[in-house]
Amino acid sequence: MSGKSAALQSGLYGADPALLSPFAARLLERGILKWAIVFAASLGAILEVIDTVITNVALPDIRGNLGATLSEAGWVSTSYACANVVIIPLSAWLGYRFGKKNYFVFSLIGFTLASMLCGMSTNLSALIFARVLQGLAGGGLLAKAQSLIFEAFPNEERPLAQAIFGLGVIGGPAAGPVIGGWLTDNLGWRWIFFINLPIGIIAVVMCLILLPADDKTKMNRAGTVDWSGIGLLAVGLASFQILLEEGQQDDWFASRFITGMAIASVVSIGLFIWRELTTEHPAVDLRVLRYPSMIGGSLYSVILGMGLYGIMFAVPVFVQDFLHYTALQSGLLLVPGAIASAVAMILYGKVASRFSPRLVICAGALLTAATGMILMDLNPSTGVDQLFWPLVCRGLGGVLIFMPLSIATLGPLAKKDIAAGAGFYSLTRQLGSSIGIALITTMLVRREALHRAILVEKITAFRVPSIDRLQALTAGFTSHGGDAIAARHRALGLIDRTVNGQATLLSYEDIFFYVAVLFIVSLPLILLLGGKTNRAAEDAAAAAH
Repeated sequence: MSGKSAALQSGLYGADPALLSPFAARLLERGILKWAIVFAASLGAILEVIDTVITNVALPDIRGNLGATLSEAGWVSTSYACANVVIIPLSAWLGYRFGKKNYFVFSLIGFTLASMLCGMSTNLSALIFARVLQGLAGGGLLAKAQSLIFEAFPNEERPLAQAIFGLGVIGGPAAGPVIGGWLTDNLGWRWIFFINLPIGIIAVVMCLILLPADDKTKMNRAGTVDWSGIGLLAVGLASFQILLEEGQQDDWFASRFITGMAIASVVSIGLFIWRELTTEHPAVDLRVLRYPSMIGGSLYSVILGMGLYGIMFAVPVFVQDFLHYTALQSGLLLVPGAIASAVAMILYGKVASRFSPRLVICAGALLTAATGMILMDLNPSTGVDQLFWPLVCRGLGGVLIFMPLSIATLGPLAKKDIAAGAGFYSLTRQLGSSIGIALITTMLVRREALHRAILVEKITAFRVPSIDRLQALTAGFTSHGGDAIAARHRALGLIDRTVNGQATLLSYEDIFFYVAVLFIVSLPLILLLGGKTNRAAEDAAAAAH
């Protein structure tokens, strides 16, 4: 039996035994190498997935330890997402240029080292810089892990392998907040990054031993890369993020810096669009937008990232800042929703062919909108029971949108355009996440200031209820000892904290309302999507990664 025939029968699809390590070759002979590759590649992908959510539960502690505002701390999440957006268009080229194994292992090493830098950061600037490095290294992990698993199996076994991989990737968001909460409460927020070191080292060693060496002849066939387009995209996105994050603090366009960022963003993105439409080998092929499904799906992908990731960002911060939950409690709060997502994904895979993708997406959008409306009823007495079902609904709604949206977006595309369409679609989803978090942090500050101003107008020395409340509090503090002046100052401080708390609560209610409205008003975009499931497009899109 030839070497290739043995590889095919063993299940490592298309592998050349000469490219395997001695240990991997023995596993190949036993027919278990492909499953070992699933575990090794999934371990790397899970690291990346966990780090997109694990920081949310630690943000209040990071803010307090590094002396940052909510908007400034938001950069811990958005810088990572922005770096992901920049590296996604490059990941396919990097894999071809240096080899998929080499690039994947390099990304794992870079991600692990960047995690160590995150944990060692002594100020917010250093942490954000390390998060950028982490995002650049992690940007290729998820897609390349899926590609490695895809190529390790023959066609008939790929659905099972992808399902196992999917369960691991879904399990990450479920475990991430709990692990992050426990580490933050017991060891400190730095350990949410240090925990990546042993896992990253294990993943690197496993991938070095198990993955076939890259075929150097194929590595030499790498095409050109649109560095100009990548650079313009990076400048445009970075300027836009700075505009969103810092505009509120700098009084928007009253600041020359913010005005400069706005101009840089508009000019860079404009030049990026021109460049991508005129170059032969664009980093992001915008020509796929000639398909209506790509327009509708990509716009909806941005909205999905803004809404779903926005809720996941806002809820842990709210319950810790306002309801005084610990990091672990806020992490446990997110677990039922993540489990609901995993169950819904498994069930949807069994019944997907029976329903139109448009109908399923519409159901998911309405469910997510309902989540926002329910969360508007948050108050100081809100408990776990009141948050359980909204977060479960959020998990179910996310799956009902995520699962069919990609195939409804890519299904109508010609086969030759699916790879470019899949890349652009992934870019918009990441972009939506980073924009959503930036907008939410900015709007929380603006709405809190607005509500505080409205509340303060009603608390004056000429209003009887205000006078009565101040006198009652002053009398209460005086009865516990102390002079009248000190008691009055304490009463005024308590009233001020009460006003601030109420303003914060109202600002979060506004955010959840806006998320609900966003999903409702964007429903017409669903009409642009493909109405039928296309299995060939789904397989081609997975291979395109």
